[in-house]
Amino acid sequence: MAASLTGRQRMTPSEALVETLAANGVTDIFGIVGSAYMDALDIFPAAGIRFIPTVHEQGAAHMADGYARVSGRHGVCIAQNGPGVTNFVTAVAAAYWAHSPVVVITPETGSLGMGLGGFQETNQLPIFSEITRYQGHVNNPKRMAEIAARCFDRAMLEMGPTQLNIPRDHFYGDAEYEIARPIRIERGAGGEQSLDAAAELLAAAHFPVIVSGGGVVFAEGVQSCVTLAEMLGAPVVNSYLHNDSFPSDHPLCCGPLGYQGSKAAMKLIAKADVVLALGTRLGPFGTLPQHGLDYWPKDAKIIQVDADAKMLGLVKRISVGICGDARAAADALADRLASKVLVCQLNIESRAAEIAQTKAEWEAELDAWPQERDPWSIEVAQDTGNGNAAMHPRQMLRELERAMPADAMVSTDIGNICSVANSYLRFMRPRSFFAAMSFGNCGYAFPAIIGAKHAAPDRPAVAYVGDGAWGMSFGEILTCVREKIPVTAVVFHNKQWGAEKKNQVDFYGNRFLGSNLENPSFAAIARAMGAEGVVVDKLADVGPALAAACAAQKDGKTTVLEMMVTRELGDPFRRDALSKPVRFLDKYKNYI
Repeated sequence: MAASLTGRQRMTPSEALVETLAANGVTDIFGIVGSAYMDALDIFPAAGIRFIPTVHEQGAAHMADGYARVSGRHGVCIAQNGPGVTNFVTAVAAAYWAHSPVVVITPETGSLGMGLGGFQETNQLPIFSEITRYQGHVNNPKRMAEIAARCFDRAMLEMGPTQLNIPRDHFYGDAEYEIARPIRIERGAGGEQSLDAAAELLAAAHFPVIVSGGGVVFAEGVQSCVTLAEMLGAPVVNSYLHNDSFPSDHPLCCGPLGYQGSKAAMKLIAKADVVLALGTRLGPFGTLPQHGLDYWPKDAKIIQVDADAKMLGLVKRISVGICGDARAAADALADRLASKVLVCQLNIESRAAEIAQTKAEWEAELDAWPQERDPWSIEVAQDTGNGNAAMHPRQMLRELERAMPADAMVSTDIGNICSVANSYLRFMRPRSFFAAMSFGNCGYAFPAIIGAKHAAPDRPAVAYVGDGAWGMSFGEILTCVREKIPVTAVVFHNKQWGAEKKNQVDFYGNRFLGSNLENPSFAAIARAMGAEGVVVDKLADVGPALAAACAAQKDGKTTVLEMMVTRELGDPFRRDALSKPVRFLDKYKNYI
């Protein structure tokens, strides 16, 4: 995109910043108003930039993340120096692990007062040093345009958040500035030798399987992945929390790996002799055993494609590493394979039948899985904590799946039911599914879907949130209502921190310390805040309620669906630091 100004011109640092924003196509910025950057804020409207005030700075950064992940453009957030900026931290970490090009503008204490312990002062660069791809500090007002432009360029180049740190007195004065054109670096397919080696492995494979990751989505490479999969007749599995990286209605789509993923995907990848990991770092949480299946193939040859060379072979031992763009690499491999004899073509029909049967068996199992099966969950399956009958979470999630609009965007939080939803979330187009990825923070889903909706206002936007995480984020209903950004929040109300409660069930004798919640009516709160609020406690009402809520978005209405569900719990989320307790002191021996 061409810069709005050409050549060197005299302007204030605030004008230089805002012109750099405009040159990078920024039209929306999320944040909370603050005196530290008010001189720049004052001229946002004149540059065609909408400032979207939020309830909390963490929400603002999550919104910027959701905006970036849907649009493929920068998401931008800004806040007051000190406490406003430190409130960004959790959301920036989530954006880091999601590879989102978020630019975090962090005004800082004035340069002449640094180190004196002044009001709202803290050293802001170290705080973000491990969760950003690049940090730009404006050490002189004359460098405002230069360093701001670099932050925007690096967010795209490095595939992650960058920090633009500006002492608050550096917004003032005047100098000559040149507004730089954005730099965009074209990524290639990878090294010729590595592509040749990968093509040889795929050509000789009897049972190739493709893992389609987030890099496929970022590269706009889903169709290239489809073409390659059809050439090989290869089942395609989604990497963890990237259920939108391959169209769910395609016969070769087998669903996601990882926690609460698809058994069909796991059973099929277990048979692979060659795995093509396309645009994925193969993170450990997405390849661990699940559903009692230790599914990762021990003897398969692994071809890994990633735009970041440091990810190649980091988690899994690989046979070939390709540092390249996922779409370009898929196209290059398809070109090479077109002239080769493919061993996998010899059994393509039998593999297609096996893929279809394995998928059908998994769908039948989901249909026949009415409730969780461990003894404690069966015992509490008819109790919401107040004696009222309620819905089984899995049945409710299946009904949500069936009613979900085909073009919907869905975000999920990190709770127990949200994680179980991984078995049921299917998408036919990319840039549709958003989660906090491996940072796994609560309070992500609702603000993220607000940002996504603002970037794609014509698409239905739905957030899945547990009642614990909802307590952290429901204040952003005010943002939806005030700023007219309509979304749907599906809140799973079971009066507990379910993911942690499962550990107390399995390891700590049902001693529920801190995991039970007493909640008011979330639907009533939503109505009091100016949104719609609906209580759903019957399976027959789930689909119609979701359909009505999504339709209401066209009328500008935000809706909270309060899903009354039982307290049964899915499989444990993580057990890396847990084992059966041992007690030595007498006063603790009863706590086993």
